[in-house]
Amino acid sequence: MSGEDAPAQQQDAVEQKQEKPSEEPKTESKTESTPAPAAAAAEASPAATEKAPEEEAFTYRALVLTGYGGYDKVKLQVKKGKPVLKAGEVQVQVKACGLNFADLLGRQGLYDRLPSPPVTPGMECSGVIEAVGDEVTDRKVGDKVMVMSRSGLWQEVAVVPAVQTFPIPEGMSFEEAAALPVNYVTAYMMLFDFGNLRPNQSVLVHSAAGGVGIAATQLCQTVKDVTVFGTASASKHETISQGGVTHPIDYRTKDYVEEVRKISPKGLDIILDPLGGSDTHKAYNLLKPMGKLIAYGAANMLAGQKKNLLAVAKNWYHQFSIHTLSLIQGNKSVCGFHLGYLDGETELISQVMDIVLELYKQGKIKPRIDSTWHLEQVGDAMRKMQERNNIGKVILITEPMPEEEKKEEPKKEDKKEEKKKDDKKKDDKKKDDKKKDEAKKEEEPKKEEPKKEEEPKKEEPKKEEK
Repeated sequence: MSGEDAPAQQQDAVEQKQEKPSEEPKTESKTESTPAPAAAAAEASPAATEKAPEEEAFTYRALVLTGYGGYDKVKLQVKKGKPVLKAGEVQVQVKACGLNFADLLGRQGLYDRLPSPPVTPGMECSGVIEAVGDEVTDRKVGDKVMVMSRSGLWQEVAVVPAVQTFPIPEGMSFEEAAALPVNYVTAYMMLFDFGNLRPNQSVLVHSAAGGVGIAATQLCQTVKDVTVFGTASASKHETISQGGVTHPIDYRTKDYVEEVRKISPKGLDIILDPLGGSDTHKAYNLLKPMGKLIAYGAANMLAGQKKNLLAVAKNWYHQFSIHTLSLIQGNKSVCGFHLGYLDGETELISQVMDIVLELYKQGKIKPRIDSTWHLEQVGDAMRKMQERNNIGKVILITEPMPEEEKKEEPKKEDKKEEKKKDDKKKDDKKKDDKKKDEAKKEEEPKKEEPKKEEEPKKEEPKKEEK
């Protein structure tokens, strides 16, 4: 698919061309019949050398995970060679890519569906078809499509099976198209295929300001009188309330279990759990009879830029497990969902995508874009998402970053560093002032104590004189 065979073909052609001149002096002294094959080879070699440079000259930029670790492990590289299309495949000129939580886990080696480095990440993108392979009948050059794949979509050119592409509805931007597939398919299948969401039910959505959280909230609004509890930091409450969250909860300052119990003492009908660990236990206990817990992630394992073994171990130690008799007696159900393991279920995914796209056309759902970043800024994009500073989808665009912005980037970083230094100086000054104040307070009682001791000494001699 990468077309790296092209340079090898060119080398073979050049070697053939170099071998012929060495044979020519020998053939001249023998017969006149030998020049014919030599001439044919000479004609063939220019054709081969003409085709090979074309393929070799084809380059495109791609983000590559070079190893597990921090943000700097994802590097922008240039790939050479025109991709080769197999039967049933299409070549897509990528315009925008979606950033998902699984990509953050994959960078740390915590997502098993991502192949080992070096590898190009990316589970979803949007773009324009620029070539089609044999046996492709329902796609043509020029079609605008969104794409879902196991990996390999964070690049300017992607080759994928045609069945993994979906037409972009009229009026939808490339950024929205890149934001829709993973989040909305995940949310829909959890709520309706597993959850069987019905009117007058209650749902808990963790990370309600994230991509899946916003998708789930919007999909809940397609069913009458559904109550949505959503966890998010306080600064995001206004936005998620406007988006359909009935009861926003600040998970950083409050116990969301207690907050839910205050409003719904019996518990909830559906809980979507992307956290794992001890939070899965809490979720199960929050279910009312006939309630459903759908676990779809282990976000608690992600702590810091690099793999945090303590966080991973803690998450596994608190892993939820339950006996079937407890499920029977509790009249509850526990489900697990992982879109990455459904990559072979193309018919099922297509059916869900058709439903989701129809809801978009009806105006019932609409992806919310938090921010767009050039491929050169992938580190900043990942940082924003990992630090939970986004409201909606973080998008990467393949359009090259303007030179002016590239020059400004170091300046911005310098300003950030200066600000950090200034903040540190201010903090240090505050600490010093605090220490001085404390020292003064400690000295004042010490000065007063000797005076109190001296007074009784003066009085004692007077008593003796009397």
